[in-house]
Formats: sequence, C-alpha cells, structure tokens
Amino acid sequence: MNLSFLSPVQDLVLAHNELLPTQALGRKIKVHSTQNGLPDLGDVKMVIMGVLENRNDVNYIGEEFQLNEIRKSLYALFPGNWLSGVADLGDIKQGEQVSDTYFAVTTTVNELLKNDIIPIIIGGSQDLTYATYRSYDDLMPMVNIVNVDCNFDLGDSAKPIKNTSFLGKIIMEQPYNLFNYSTLGYQTYFNSQEEIDLMEKLYFEAYRLGEIANNVSFVEPILRDANIVSLDLRSIRSSEVSSKQKYSPNGFDGKEICAISRYAGISNKVSSFGIYEYKPSKDDEATSMLIAQIIWYFIEGVNCRVKDDDFSDDNGYQKFTVLIEEDTLIFYKSNKTGRWWIEIPFLPNIDNKLKRHTLLPCMHEDYIDASNGKIPERWYKAFKKNCV
Repeated sequence: MNLSFLSPVQDLVLAHNELLPTQALGRKIKVHSTQNGLPDLGDVKMVIMGVLENRNDVNYIGEEFQLNEIRKSLYALFPGNWLSGVADLGDIKQGEQVSDTYFAVTTTVNELLKNDIIPIIIGGSQDLTYATYRSYDDLMPMVNIVNVDCNFDLGDSAKPIKNTSFLGKIIMEQPYNLFNYSTLGYQTYFNSQEEIDLMEKLYFEAYRLGEIANNVSFVEPILRDANIVSLDLRSIRSSEVSSKQKYSPNGFDGKEICAISRYAGISNKVSSFGIYEYKPSKDDEATSMLIAQIIWYFIEGVNCRVKDDDFSDDNGYQKFTVLIEEDTLIFYKSNKTGRWWIEIPFLPNIDNKLKRHTLLPCMHEDYIDASNGKIPERWYKAFKKNCV
C-alpha cells in the first residue's frame, strides 16, 4: 500500500499520549510515529489522517497550522465497545503547489479505499473534498456526496478552485462521476437565489438548517445513500467553538453535529469522512474537543453498522405499493433494520452505471406522505435525474 505521502504524528503529541490512562483511545489505536514508522493496517477499518493544506481558502493569509490539539483531545477520550481497528496515519503536508497536495490526497485515499479502509480526514480548506472525490474515479461509476455546510459551494467553475467553489469543479470536470449532491444545514442568506435555483435545476438536494434542527433523524436516509461526507466547521454555530473558528451565530449545536456524524458512520455506503475549515487558535480547547467528539461519534457509528438487506429473500422485507395519480410508488421495509427504501423505476435507455440507484433510502414518513397523495421530493428528484 502506497502511503508514502504521510508524515508521522509529532513526538510532542505522542509524549502527551504516554501520560494518558491505559484505557484511553490514544493508547488503544495504532499510530504512525517517527520511531516505529507506519503501523500494520491488517485489522484496521478506519484511519485518521490530517491534510495541512489551506492555500485555496479565499481568506488565506499565509498561516501554517497543525492538528496537535485535536489529536490530544481525541486521544484522551475513551473508546466505546468497538470491534473495528483504528489507526492514526499522521499528516499529508503541503506540496510545492496545491495541485501536488491534491495528488497526494487522491493517491492516499484511493489506496485506502482499495483496501476497504475508511479515511477520516481532518483538513484545512474544504476544496480538499475535490481531491477526495477524484480518488473514486477508478473505483465506482457514480458517486454521491453529502456536504454538511451553510453554503452550497457552487462558485464559478471557470475560475480557479477555491474552498467556496469546489462543487463547480466537481460538476464540470471530467470524468463525470457525480450522481447526487446533498447539502445539509444550508442557510438561505449565505446563498444567492441563482445558486438555490441551480441546485433545483440540477435536481440536487438542499435541506435548510431549520428542517434538520427540528428533527435531526431527518438526515439518516440522505447519509445512508452517501459515499463521501464532507463537513464544514462553519456549519456549527459560533457559541460552540473558539474565537477564531466563529463564523455565524446560527448553525448546528454540538449535539446535532455529533448526531449527524454518527448517522454518517452508521451508513454502510459512506467510505470517506472529512472535517474541514479548521482554524486553530490559542483558545482552541472548545473546537479541538468538538472535532474529537465528532470523530468519536463517526467511529461509534461505523461500529454500529448493520448490513442492509438485498431484498432477494421475500421473508426479509415488507413491500408496500402506493398509487398516486399516474405513478405507482413501491416501498420496501427491512425486517432486520426497520429501514425504508423507495424504488426508482429503471429506464432501459439509461446508462447501466445508474442501475445501482434504483433503490433510494427514505423514511417511514415518506410512505405516510405517499399514502396521503404526496410524492416524496427525493423520489421525484432521483427519478428526474434518471430521465435526463
């Protein structure tokens, strides 16, 4: 496995780790160190890796940053009843050009994915999501991205990539592998009406902060269908983080963002998870501890994964048919997990690489709405994408 772009965890973090109780997470996981080199990943399911790149931040002022405080906070937590192995592989440092860092991220994540290892990426600027996305090019025909963010990050694809415009590059640059893009927690006043209209035109999904805050379990089926989850720390309200990290008085609170992280971990499809826009400061304790807890809940979620049914056994699920005007909606409920799916009619003239999206995760509420004559919006958008 080619992991040559990763540098070891700094010795000062490892020295701090030695002072922790033997039950602490930092004493239980494998760590890339100067003394011992890269650990054996034979029994590892998840790896933590930092990416020290933020030069494409629109507000970049030349500051370098490190992730030591996050690691200290994470290592000090106690693990749950986890069976999946975890390792900390250290950091990818800035390349000579940002494109060099992208190459390092793409290569490293691709290697990990090929070995069925989930990377948990702690980054600088969120444009690193583009590099992660490109690592899937030779692995799967279509990719779903979920962005936990107050912005859509569409931007102008004709301009150089920035942390506020990486989605435009993902949409416009070949190879075209993006099937669906969902934003969780967007705040209308941070997005132009043109961007909101474009999200609708592309049949992408956008869920406002208020929708999710009213019922955080609303995000579960969206994350169940995601391959890549990208979390922008600016989606968290300012009262939850340190002074330099503050962005908006509105946003997710700590409990909500950790719940979202756990739902991402539980999803069987999520194969990479990134936390971006970290800005360390002297009063960093709140932010570093919150990030540590976000990571903890993602790991907890992965350890709670239950393999979904393939619906090949008639005894493993219940099937419900709902007639709405000229449409027939078919729902499936797993007897094992209680999760719901809705069938997307497969069109024979559509490219075969869309076949895997013929079952769309949904909620019981979607079935109730359909029974009352309301077509679920997720079904409508997925169906329209299949028709394009």
